[in-house]
Amino acid sequence: MRGSLAGPRVLLRRLREIMAEPISAQDRLDKIVAQIASNMVAEVCSVYVLRADDVLELYATEGLNRSAVHQTGLKVGQGLVGLIAADARPLNLPDAQSHPAFAYLPETGEEIYNAFLGVPILRAGRTLGVLTVQNRAHRTYFDEEVEALQTTAMVLAEMIAVGELEGLARPGTALDSKRPLSIKGSSLSEGIALGHVVLHEPRVVVTALIAEDSEKERLRLEQAIAHLRLSVDDMLSRDDIALAGEHRDILEAYRMFAYDRGWARRMDEAIQNGLSAEAAVEKVQSDTRARLLRQTDPYLRERLHDFDDLANRLLRELIGKAAGVDRASMPKDGIIVARNMGAAELLDYDRSRVRGLILEEGGPTSHITIVARALGIATIGRANNIVSLVENGDAIILDGDTGEAHIRPPADVEIAYAEKVKFRAKRQAQYRLLRHKPAVTKDGVRVALNMNAGLLVDLPHLAEAGAEGIGLFRTELQFMVASTMPRMNAQTQLYASVLEATGDRPVTFRTLDIGGDKVLPYMRSQPEDNPALGWRAIRLGLDRPALLRMQLRALLRAAAGRELRVMLPMVTEVSEIRQARGLLDREITQLTRHGHAPPSKILLGSMIEVPALLFQLDALMAETDFVSVGSNDLLQYMTASDRGNTRVASRFDPISRHFLRALRSIVTAAERAGKPVTLCGEIAGRPLAALALVGIGFRSLSMSAASIGPVKATLLGLDIGKLRAVLDPLLASDSGEDGISAALLAFAEREGVPI
Repeated sequence: MRGSLAGPRVLLRRLREIMAEPISAQDRLDKIVAQIASNMVAEVCSVYVLRADDVLELYATEGLNRSAVHQTGLKVGQGLVGLIAADARPLNLPDAQSHPAFAYLPETGEEIYNAFLGVPILRAGRTLGVLTVQNRAHRTYFDEEVEALQTTAMVLAEMIAVGELEGLARPGTALDSKRPLSIKGSSLSEGIALGHVVLHEPRVVVTALIAEDSEKERLRLEQAIAHLRLSVDDMLSRDDIALAGEHRDILEAYRMFAYDRGWARRMDEAIQNGLSAEAAVEKVQSDTRARLLRQTDPYLRERLHDFDDLANRLLRELIGKAAGVDRASMPKDGIIVARNMGAAELLDYDRSRVRGLILEEGGPTSHITIVARALGIATIGRANNIVSLVENGDAIILDGDTGEAHIRPPADVEIAYAEKVKFRAKRQAQYRLLRHKPAVTKDGVRVALNMNAGLLVDLPHLAEAGAEGIGLFRTELQFMVASTMPRMNAQTQLYASVLEATGDRPVTFRTLDIGGDKVLPYMRSQPEDNPALGWRAIRLGLDRPALLRMQLRALLRAAAGRELRVMLPMVTEVSEIRQARGLLDREITQLTRHGHAPPSKILLGSMIEVPALLFQLDALMAETDFVSVGSNDLLQYMTASDRGNTRVASRFDPISRHFLRALRSIVTAAERAGKPVTLCGEIAGRPLAALALVGIGFRSLSMSAASIGPVKATLLGLDIGKLRAVLDPLLASDSGEDGISAALLAFAEREGVPI
């Protein structure tokens, strides 16, 4: 059959001519099925299009009864056509009527046909319909014919995807490709966003499907594959890639896929059948995606991302286009959709155009989430497979309160969310009325509510939210958004701007917390099998004292004549504080020696986020002027649960008995030493958790600006004496049931405390 391969190329050229004709969509479909039937010497050719109600409606036919068009259909999974749609695989039968899935539709008149070949109409692995051919004779279609029909189905996929067939839908029906979808994920940052999809890694749109010169296309594909393989080899040969370990194993699997001969052969066959090189890549990837999505093996399903990435890289090689989104073409109401992304990548977007963020991965305490929350960007995570279900520009609603995303929402959903936005605005207005009111409980206990920040864009929120100060300024964000190492003058200018903007409010600067998953592109680092437990934060600073000293020098100069509060992250042993204080003292000496005005007061504090410090609390208090609890990392290390791993990040309750006991021991040690203590992890911003924290003795909390209003409202309605009467016995109990969250919710409802 190799000699018949000119047929598909002739067919595709004829289809291109039909696509260019100024005729109606129905006439175009009718001509296409007639052309396919003629080319493949088939007595029947039919197109079924998937509707939003999971019915495959007959849209066009050559050979069956024309009166059945738009009048008959099969549910997904029903009949041979439904089976193809459900499995996303071709079906090639010499005697269709003997197949157990055969469904008899008398209105079509197909009972006289025996041979049957059907292929799914796929786009990005998603089934949009089914294309079939039939013959009276008992025969099995050749592999070349199956391939040709699959290739032809790509043309129909484009017609459906661009909406050309929408006008043919009967009243009350809609195509599946444009149907509204709702996806349930996890709430990471509260807020409601109505806007349009911006794919963080946009798929390359293939417009030229049909090859003018197949040999030229094969050469282009060979060259692109060679470049792709070379880039993968270069990636693996870099000095910063470990020679062994899980990271290396993943990259080796990636290289194996790139060198897979079957992958290259299938693309070559698609070109021989008349597709352009780009269309061949898209076709093979769509087929692969459809197969892997239906796999039960979790390993194979996880490899889908590798195949997607390879195909996109290959397409960019072919068209000479760099990866990434065109920032200039972003809509003004962009909602970024991504599998995952780094904090620096989010900061690279124009903040004024970003309304929300949806991630397939991402946990509540991952750094991308923390940055999104700090910027006030509504965010949801664990939105499974959403990247494949949306296109750039799709209308979308993000509900950060419930963790839901509504893709291509109907009018009634848009209206409902518009009302919800108005309600939220009213509630925010009520919170703003509280911004000048101190957070004092009903029984007269004052709690300081501070704000977490890291960029100059955060600072206007300080007054808007009514924060008493900045309890945590993440200095590493300046380093993460820069393309080169910030010089000392740039650091000094930033810190001075922060102090000037905050006026007489206190600011606690945390020294660089880089390393781990906070990778700086310009700073060479060795890959680690477990970076969260590796060379990061104060460990890196003490091993590279020049880096830490430069930052301390910048902070001292910026705080001339003012109080300076410096906090050390990831401290594991008290001796690390002594080493850091020695570096700070050297910089103070240098500062005064060169005639610079020193800060009026210098306070050195430590983060408590490594469990080892829980057994050194008295010594820690003796060496510090204040302490802050980093509950994100402390919970991660205490429960051995990676906060970036979506499978375990929310497995453990941060207000469980064992964790609250650990936190209370810190408060007790601070009170004993007369040292101030603040909790600046993300749990401080959740009203129910804030209730528990105040109940165990915290009188200073630091959180995102958006959380201050709700937490303040909670505290204003709270009587701590009544709360402790409920909480203390629960913490003292050693019963198997924890139940603290449920008990606190019941208490809040009973006492009328807003949560």
